[in-house]
Amino acid sequence: MIIHIVRHAEAIERTAEVPEEHRYLTRRGRRRFRKAAKSLATLGIEPDLILTSPLIRAVQTADILAEKLRYKRELIVAPQLSPGFRPDKLDELLKLYPQVTEVALVGHEPDLGMVTQALLGEDANLTLAKGGTVSFKRSASGSGEPLFLQLVTGTGRIVTSRGKALDRLRQGG
Repeated sequence: MIIHIVRHAEAIERTAEVPEEHRYLTRRGRRRFRKAAKSLATLGIEPDLILTSPLIRAVQTADILAEKLRYKRELIVAPQLSPGFRPDKLDELLKLYPQVTEVALVGHEPDLGMVTQALLGEDANLTLAKGGTVSFKRSASGSGEPLFLQLVTGTGRIVTSRGKALDRLRQGG
């Protein structure tokens, strides 16, 4: 199974007027994520399934991803990917879709950094930049060491070196 972990793109700042779940992507966030998603398309990414947090900024990011990848299916809103998603919930979520061989998960920090940290077996805290994607290949059962495939930065730069990707993730993407 190939897993793409995607942090939502840049959203409007937190304010008292806009509830957290209603924060939406900025114009800059949409523009930058289109570049990142285009890089993902050039890598030949073809998910069977795109799961997204129900928060607006994640759904908007997933929609841009679907558009750039020419994804023909419906996006699936997964409440499990709401803020608070933890590494121990990954297998539980993926078991709901046993037929899937490639999946994109769109969500939030610090959750996705913790999932990435667990998949990489790292001790240091890792953070995906806004609009960033890290990809892994692992057995469908979740056993064995996941194989790092690449990091695509929030600006669309492709990093295939595990060491360089770790350096970026330790510095916040």
